[in-house]
Amino acid sequence: MDLATFLVQCLNAVQYGLLLFLVASGLTLIFGIMGVINLAHGSFYMLGAYLAFALAPWFGDWFMTRLLVGVLLAAIFGYLLEWAFFSFLYERDHLQQVLMTYALILVFEESRSLLVGNDVHGVSAPDWLSGSFRLGELMSYPWYRVFASVACVVVALALYALVNRTRLGMMIRAGASNRDMVRGLGIDIRLLYRIVFAGGVALAALAGMIAAPLSSVYPGMGSSVLIVCFVVVVIGGIGSITGALVASLLVGLVDTFGKVFFAEWSGVGVYLLMAVILVWRPEGLMKRGA
Repeated sequence: MDLATFLVQCLNAVQYGLLLFLVASGLTLIFGIMGVINLAHGSFYMLGAYLAFALAPWFGDWFMTRLLVGVLLAAIFGYLLEWAFFSFLYERDHLQQVLMTYALILVFEESRSLLVGNDVHGVSAPDWLSGSFRLGELMSYPWYRVFASVACVVVALALYALVNRTRLGMMIRAGASNRDMVRGLGIDIRLLYRIVFAGGVALAALAGMIAAPLSSVYPGMGSSVLIVCFVVVVIGGIGSITGALVASLLVGLVDTFGKVFFAEWSGVGVYLLMAVILVWRPEGLMKRGA
């Protein structure tokens, strides 16, 4: 492998890992703070991809506006979904949570089929990001992939600042550590849950919207990303944003270079990484709320 090819694979690994972080960060917040095993979280990623497809004719090349509108719609949807369904799951056992969220997957998939059909759709990157730049004499790298990585880094920094530098973030971290104490201090834990859930849905949908031009928009696309996101959450530590970021980058590197060097065994690499880390640190890389 020459230097240019190595650099391309590194960029692909980082870009995949950062997109994975957007989805996994919302899942780790919901799982770590609300205590809900949300199997439907991958459907929010799919929702974002289909929002990108549906909003493209309305906004044309106004790509940033399309992202903003899609994230806002996803956040509103998440807020209403928490109020209508998830607010009844907090005191239920995990089996009921799994059954409820799995039922939501079936509802979302059937709704998607009725609204947009079962065809595979493509979403074009905006014209101002449609080119590529050269890496070496034979290799080139698309500008849109660079944009996807930079956008994810910006969101990760904003999320870190929100969780660690704001009053809302302080309440989120406290809720992840001891929800009963937070409730006893007079904080509206229900409203906090609703905000966290809406934010988690918005993050997953944003990842789907950014990923739509990189890959096709197709039925069932949320299911594949959900399994990897649970791996990221377990590796990083439940409820830890920093852990989700580190774990996402590790999974991105292992998955990308595993497909390059060990194509036949590439599907095992991510789970082997999880097993090794759990043997070393059963609680994950970072503590809850970090």
